[in-house]
Amino acid sequence: MSGGPAHLLTTLFMAAAAMGYPSRRSATDLDATPRTTITFGELSGVRRFKAHTLNYSTLLLEDDRGILYVGARGAIFALNSSDVADGSHRTIHWEASPEKQMDCLQKGKNNKVEPVGGCRGGTAPAFPACNACAPPPQTECFNHVRFLQRLNSTHLYACGTYAFHPLCAAIDANRFMLPSHFEEGKEKCPYDPARGYTGLIVDGGLYTATRYEFRSLPDIRRNLRQRPLKTEESPLHWLNDAEFVASVLVRESEDSPMGDDDKIYYFFTERAGEETTSFFDKSQVARVARVARVCKSDVGGKKILQRKWTSFMKARLVCYIPYYEVLRSVCSLDGGGWASTVFYAAFTLSAQWRTMEASAVCRYSISAVQQAFEGPYMEYQDWARKWSRYDGVVPEPRPGSCITDHSRRKGYNSSQDLPNSVLDFVKLHPLMFEEVKPADGEPLLVKKNVAYSQLAVDRVQALDGRSYDVLFMGTGDGWIHKAVVVNSGIHIVEEVQVFRDLQPVESLVISHVQRSLYVGAASGIVQVPLASCARYTSCYDCILARDPYCAWDGRACRATTTTDSIGLVQDIQSGNKGCRSGSGRVRVPAGSLPWKNRTVLQGYDVLLPCDQRSNLARAVWLLNGSEVLGTGQDWLRVGVDGLLVMGTLPQHSGEYRCFGEEQGLRTLLAAYSLTVLPELPRSPTAAPPPHAASQVANDMKVAYISAIVTLVVLCTVLSTILLYMSCLEKRKGKYVLGEPRPASVELQTVSANCLRKGHGEEEEEEELTYADGCLRIIPGEAPTAATSPVKELPVAVPPLPPPLPAELTNGVGALPNVLRKMNGNSYMLLQQQEEPLTSPLYSASFAEELSKMLEKRKNTQLVEKLDESSV
Repeated sequence: MSGGPAHLLTTLFMAAAAMGYPSRRSATDLDATPRTTITFGELSGVRRFKAHTLNYSTLLLEDDRGILYVGARGAIFALNSSDVADGSHRTIHWEASPEKQMDCLQKGKNNKVEPVGGCRGGTAPAFPACNACAPPPQTECFNHVRFLQRLNSTHLYACGTYAFHPLCAAIDANRFMLPSHFEEGKEKCPYDPARGYTGLIVDGGLYTATRYEFRSLPDIRRNLRQRPLKTEESPLHWLNDAEFVASVLVRESEDSPMGDDDKIYYFFTERAGEETTSFFDKSQVARVARVARVCKSDVGGKKILQRKWTSFMKARLVCYIPYYEVLRSVCSLDGGGWASTVFYAAFTLSAQWRTMEASAVCRYSISAVQQAFEGPYMEYQDWARKWSRYDGVVPEPRPGSCITDHSRRKGYNSSQDLPNSVLDFVKLHPLMFEEVKPADGEPLLVKKNVAYSQLAVDRVQALDGRSYDVLFMGTGDGWIHKAVVVNSGIHIVEEVQVFRDLQPVESLVISHVQRSLYVGAASGIVQVPLASCARYTSCYDCILARDPYCAWDGRACRATTTTDSIGLVQDIQSGNKGCRSGSGRVRVPAGSLPWKNRTVLQGYDVLLPCDQRSNLARAVWLLNGSEVLGTGQDWLRVGVDGLLVMGTLPQHSGEYRCFGEEQGLRTLLAAYSLTVLPELPRSPTAAPPPHAASQVANDMKVAYISAIVTLVVLCTVLSTILLYMSCLEKRKGKYVLGEPRPASVELQTVSANCLRKGHGEEEEEEELTYADGCLRIIPGEAPTAATSPVKELPVAVPPLPPPLPAELTNGVGALPNVLRKMNGNSYMLLQQQEEPLTSPLYSASFAEELSKMLEKRKNTQLVEKLDESSV
């Protein structure tokens, strides 16, 4: 796929509209931004549990007993639910035997332990299913506890992979010890710790769904205390490479006017057959999300579908966004009665979008699911090799339905009494034509750059008398997003980093008694408060959070309770009412924040910081009571970190106040008193102000480049002349060391060190001989009457010509035009002539004059440093 994440939502919505799924909201409306961000280092009130193992992913909370049971790799823990880190936990060690581990290794598996950072690897799905962790394939030959639930009042029931030889055990909850006898787990637990799996114990029956053996097909089975049942495999496979995510019990028999039965709903993703519906072509979709159901009282058929489900039906689960086909997590909430049951489901992108990351969350009602199962059936056509709508005759009683009072009046008291025509129809028509559509016809949330791995939901009674669903959404990198469902949208209250290391959140459980959220992952268990109301320090912050767990009591933001709500202020619907007195936008009195003084010289830049605690707030700056827009004013820049005032002038002095504007409310966050001092007179050598620095730098750069080019040209010309003259002299044979020359090319180095030598000092002259005999160099000394190899100069010295003004030459023009600067320290004297040297510039007093000029230049430089780029 082309394009970046910024265009992902727009692309998906365009595709959805083209397929007949127009949305009433834009992509940006559905991509909610968390209001606040709490990093790992900012957490408070968090408790952690970790032992010497991995994959703490199978959680069972018994709130009334104050116990959190945890199934991990090779161990089961019983933790104190009020504080999982208090050290009072009990442990059952349940490791796979060495014989089973060796057998596992011989099958090509291994026990290599990888560092924590994710639970899955290889070709396995990115996230685990329901209440079980999926460890990396390098840890397959351990016993991963995948199932842990209450069996009865005295015992727990646990199942583990046991190095690819699944076992189950009934554990005495009081003694918390393994029994002496284990049960075979091949019909109840997956052999592979990476397979999707879900299970429930309902009225003594164990309802599980997974792939139980290496060569078997995915299956939904019932075992334990009830009649064993499983899905049919011929002539049609009812399940097509399914990865199960969750299972939910709905007690539809309670207060049912039709005598209906309880049902277990299964949620999974499977490979799609070539199926078409009335909305869009599914042939391009590799995998689809499904919901299936079975009846609790189903006992199979008498002759047809013996020990098979007679009530199995499945339907497509859509979120109205194309390519969101991979179902990751499902949670449910009944609100006190099965008729109000809602399902929340998290989807991620399918394989076609592996280069991008996004998630969608949809809400479904139980009535929408029932409507799909009561609609038309689909039929597989062999000649066309695809599924299409079935419009033929449907036998009675309706295939796939549970036994009701209507069925009993006709003599069908159990599934074994159903006629053969009904059972034959069930075998060939497991798929429904109608799709299960989300509430309000669109997703609640479409979030880019996030992969949700787990969901948990809680229903909270707010102070306005309404009930709000609070979603806790775990991500694939160790974060928790807490969101409140408001009408048909989601407001994300906060995002919290609960794990330092990147790893998927594997399981979430909510405790109403402890007001805690328990998070299970590969590295351990984290107990997080449902709300941290003390984090909101003002009424406005508390109200704007729109957290149903928190309210303002006049002095602080505190947790709400149903028994004491007098004087509390809360606004979940709009998040902007309750703190204002009168009309208009709220402004915090200036005295509530200390004023900060800032003083700056004219021409300098100054940054006035303003920390926005909310990701949804907009920074608003007021200068002397008037709003600063920041656009169209080249001296102001409004950013996320504050206000930048550039090239300050005296008229920029005044009072600057920063507000955070959110939901129509303005909260004062910072206040400054800025004073701009007039520009002070600067000395000629003073550095320019910051706002002119760039222009000065550009001018200096141009000057340097021009000087360098000029010097390069001059050097080239001089080198050519020197070479030419040397060749002429070589032909005349005049290069004899130690002899005076009437025509010479003389190169002398003049430096401060050389000029300090006295004229009366006698020095031995060093003779240097070169291979070509072309050049004689006299280094480091100024010429004197005694040491010069050239003709003796006249004693009378005419006066020197007046030097050029220093401001025109910067101290260089006073030297004769035969001098050139070398490395900023010394100069070279170049002369080319045939006549004897008679110029007064080359007299014995030249060294003294040059020394004075260099010393003067040393003390009166006009530039900050010498030109080190000259040649």
